[in-house]
Amino acid sequence: MNHPGHIKRTAAPAALRAELRDAYEDYALCLDEGDLEGWTEFFTEDCHYRVISRENHDAGLPLGLIYCMNKNMLRDRVTALRETTMFEPRALRHFISCVQVAGIEGEEIRAQANFAIMESLSDQEPTLNMVGRYLDLWQRQGDRLVLRRRDCVYDNYRIRNSLIIPA
Repeated sequence: MNHPGHIKRTAAPAALRAELRDAYEDYALCLDEGDLEGWTEFFTEDCHYRVISRENHDAGLPLGLIYCMNKNMLRDRVTALRETTMFEPRALRHFISCVQVAGIEGEEIRAQANFAIMESLSDQEPTLNMVGRYLDLWQRQGDRLVLRRRDCVYDNYRIRNSLIIPA
């Protein structure tokens, strides 16, 4: 069944689906371990990365909480987090599910996956920080998949704390 705002699933080889699931899991582990420098390596040089509300996405409005138009902007964000931003230490856990292939065109793969991000601060119970879906354009680069475009479309009405670590 195809609903507005949802992708139509494309039949894809089992090996590709497994490779995509591994890529999503590697991405989550990288962020959960705090390897922000490694996080930038999941993207092409000319990447597009955006964290945007479902409301803005559905209305075609480009404004997002994070909007990086290339890998250098991702690196700048990491530098700012490491060197200038003050925030309470936290642990994050990304849960990714329902990986779907929407289309394959040459070396590019359109895909979607659901995500939930739990956040733990030292003096509080863990909370659900964000829930939504990744809308992605993956590209083959050598023997691995990298992101050319990622829209992190979050469903929650608001973000409980400021968004510090990428989604």
